[in-house]
Amino acid sequence: MIRTPLRPLARVLKARETGEDPSAIEKENLRLRHEAMADRSRARAESRLLILGAAFALAFGTIGVRMSTLAGSMPEEPRVVDSGNPIIGQRADIVDRNGRILATNLATHALYAQPHQMIEPERAARELAEIFPDLNEERLLKDFTGSRKFVWVRRQISPEQLQQVHDIGSPGLLFGPREMRLYPNGPIAAHVLGGASYGREGVSSAEVIGVAGIERRFDDLLRDPANEGAPLELSLDLTVQAAAEEVLAGGMALLNAKGAASIIMDIHSGEIISLASLPDFDPNNRPPVLTTGDQSDSPLFNRAVQGVYELGSTFKIFAVAQAMELGLINPATIIDTTGPLTFGRQRIRDSHRMDPAMTATDVIVESSNTGTARIALQIGGQRQKEFLADLGLTEPTLIELSEAPSGRPLLPPRWGEVNTATISFGHGLSTSPLHLAQAYAIIANGGTRVTPTLLRRDAAQVGPRVMRSEVALRSVDMLRQVVTRGTASMGEVAGYQVAGKTGTADKPKANGGGYYDDKTITTFASLFPASDPQYVVVVTLDEPVESAGDDPRRTAGWTAVPVAAEMIRRVAPLMGIRPQIEPTVQASVTLSSN
Repeated sequence: MIRTPLRPLARVLKARETGEDPSAIEKENLRLRHEAMADRSRARAESRLLILGAAFALAFGTIGVRMSTLAGSMPEEPRVVDSGNPIIGQRADIVDRNGRILATNLATHALYAQPHQMIEPERAARELAEIFPDLNEERLLKDFTGSRKFVWVRRQISPEQLQQVHDIGSPGLLFGPREMRLYPNGPIAAHVLGGASYGREGVSSAEVIGVAGIERRFDDLLRDPANEGAPLELSLDLTVQAAAEEVLAGGMALLNAKGAASIIMDIHSGEIISLASLPDFDPNNRPPVLTTGDQSDSPLFNRAVQGVYELGSTFKIFAVAQAMELGLINPATIIDTTGPLTFGRQRIRDSHRMDPAMTATDVIVESSNTGTARIALQIGGQRQKEFLADLGLTEPTLIELSEAPSGRPLLPPRWGEVNTATISFGHGLSTSPLHLAQAYAIIANGGTRVTPTLLRRDAAQVGPRVMRSEVALRSVDMLRQVVTRGTASMGEVAGYQVAGKTGTADKPKANGGGYYDDKTITTFASLFPASDPQYVVVVTLDEPVESAGDDPRRTAGWTAVPVAAEMIRRVAPLMGIRPQIEPTVQASVTLSSN
């Protein structure tokens, strides 16, 4: 800025010429400068006051609008704000392969008390005990009249119960919003879903966490806000699961079995269409974990995945398939079935009288222990162990359940000659029914490894090859003959060409002191349709007994096989598989010229 001098030389000289006082010029210029400075300061102050006034007007206007909004809204109880990490309450749904709800969320409330605000704690305790019979009135009164400032009464209540508590009219009874996990189908697929419970809890929210099954295995995914509530889609078919559980429960009751398990698996994709374990439970009201006794007696125990059993003669097809793969035998090879085979004090014999020699196919059809053992001895223990490992029978399955690692197969500490013989017919090595389903799926799909999964897949798995396709095809044909003319004759289902193998194993005593004489684990591992296999069905029963005849029957042919056949009959149409009429041999007609 250029400032005007107070004593300009030209004006001073002119003033001296005219006789004026030059100092008056300086005073006049100084006065004008001060007036200009005052005008600028006044303008600056007026601008600042205008801006400050506008800011105050905006602030008071905003407050007025907010007060008007609050005055026109419903009153709400003040909520306590958690200053720590926020509690994530929202949890994604779980649906079946067709989008039907298996697990979802329901808005509800929790009930808590602030005793210092109560007017009549005695009446509140009495009426709460009437609304919630599981609460103890004396305990409530002690909490309400003690020194505590906060008391949880119920973690979740129904809308009807909320209204009843409202009617008590006590100012010290308060409600906190909650999201509870709801399983609308009750016990259906309970062992797959597992269940959920509350983790961290606050007055205004609670953390829902998975405690078992799929809920626990995918807990982080289900709680992740980044997924924007996208549901977790399982491979299960709710309709098939319900039908399989109904058939399995009926068979278990009819045969007086202690427990049961079943698996239906797609042999190409590895998808588990149904997985059932009985007895089961309702995940909406999950029972407590057993603290004493055998955990396998608990309804929480998943027999299909966690239960490892000697699955008997269902293993025989593995020994024969491996021998064919190695070129040691073919289906028509004659096998010596004379017995017993002696290994020290241990003898291996057949369950009933058989021909002293029969084809490899008949060894499977008639279920010969001695014949299978001799085939296994040709293979050798090391190669047998490697082949069973390729079938997935020596390690826990990779299915997406938190309980899967506990289903570890029980292998012999030393794999000697006698172990090679007994393992060939399913004794001395314990696996779960799910392991067996995986191994049979490899045979049924042409010989490639497939991993069981509970997540929906739209494409077949392409795993490593375990056996040649022609060996797998011959094995399926042998399993088909077990149903048409062997130990699983009750497993035939018209139009579905069932193939499979029975397995009956004596149940070991809990203390490890041998086996029971009158308790068995029976299994039927099957696949259908045999002409173009699509699914594997495994049914296992714990201590079944068929008592319709004069003598009790405990073998798989009389117990597990009829249950599996009825299950296939029920679920095959639900899975879109049309029955087919098997071609019959037409009578030949000879034309003659006479």
